[in-house]
Amino acid sequence: VQLVESGGGLVQPGGSLRLSCTASEFTFSRFDMNWYRQAPGKERELVAAISGVDGRTYYADSVKGRFTISRDNAKNTLFLQMNSLESEDTAVYYCNADRECSGYVCEEYDYWGQGTQVTVTS
Repeated sequence: VQLVESGGGLVQPGGSLRLSCTASEFTFSRFDMNWYRQAPGKERELVAAISGVDGRTYYADSVKGRFTISRDNAKNTLFLQMNSLESEDTAVYYCNADRECSGYVCEEYDYWGQGTQVTVTS
């Protein structure tokens, strides 16, 4: 299993970035996918999630209304559109796959990408 993030960088407050996570060597469409982030000195936190079963999404309160998670199963790619970025969004962002469901059967996994740095500064 490989998860490779891209799209991080340096942006000014109020700016936007779009993160991508390209998956390989597993059945991407069956997996629940997540974006986590970890800021210096802080614990890793869940930012957004999207179900592999029905596409339902979840957002942390801190990013609700500013971030959008989506997926393209045909391209095995997960996205995180980040708008109205704030300095508090500065962190390493990680792609995660944690549950595969096929019909009514689900199995737990815990796959991680290497992370991509997002820095919001003026």
